[in-house]
Amino acid sequence: MTENVPLLSHLHDGLTIEGYSRAAVQTCWRVNELKLLFDAGVQPWDFMGTPTMFISHAHLDHIAALPAYVSRRRMMKMDPPVIYLPDCAVDPTWKMLQHFRSLDRGAMPCELIGLIGGDETPIGREIIVKSVAVKHTIEALGFIVYQRRHKLKPEFLGLPGDEIRNLRQAGTEITTELRVPLFAYTGDTAPQGLDDNPEFYDAKILISELTFAAPEHRRDKIHKHGHMHVDDYRERQHEFNNELVIGAHLSTRCTDTQIKRFVKKALPDMLNDRLKLWL
Repeated sequence: MTENVPLLSHLHDGLTIEGYSRAAVQTCWRVNELKLLFDAGVQPWDFMGTPTMFISHAHLDHIAALPAYVSRRRMMKMDPPVIYLPDCAVDPTWKMLQHFRSLDRGAMPCELIGLIGGDETPIGREIIVKSVAVKHTIEALGFIVYQRRHKLKPEFLGLPGDEIRNLRQAGTEITTELRVPLFAYTGDTAPQGLDDNPEFYDAKILISELTFAAPEHRRDKIHKHGHMHVDDYRERQHEFNNELVIGAHLSTRCTDTQIKRFVKKALPDMLNDRLKLWL
């Protein structure tokens, strides 16, 4: 496949996280095993084969490449993608795609589905994506991906297999649903996005925005513009129950070396070695 984006990749417990993310530049993510995309600030050629996308918000570094994604799937004779995004962005996004259709003279076949905080989207039989409202300068969502598992109810434990089968065939509900948070993505948010949605802290893998790290960056101004500073992580370090935290959307105001130094100073143990900077 053609490589047109400087993607990074990380494998954790059977889930492959791929993406590129720098503040005000471009952000895109794929969880390959879940067949899900998140944001389209840039459209890696290899990502076009994934048919389902969730858009966190409509800033250009998160949505600008959406027309390329839709058009490339049509060009390659793939089914139209299904794109979930904040409800307020649906109509403007549809108009944008139609403007590109006028320019490009090619159809833009896709399904746009609006979401608000609290909505749950089933993906197949086993996966549910929950949308949660976060705090940014425009309406924005984060996403939590749950795996649905079914566990035998306690009152049926120890019964022989044929009795359990008979109960099921008779219409008795013998299992209860468990939801395991496999993956979460905050999108762009001030710390309020984490504080209002503690579910983020329990996902096995969390991609969380960590835009600023330099000591001189003023947190009041950062929060006003819907972003986070490494000191926000330091203050909440005992809240993170995640196996892996990916700090992403890092500012280009500092070099990679500077960012690593600032973060290491604020969090010497890097959240017990669970924090990975997406650099």
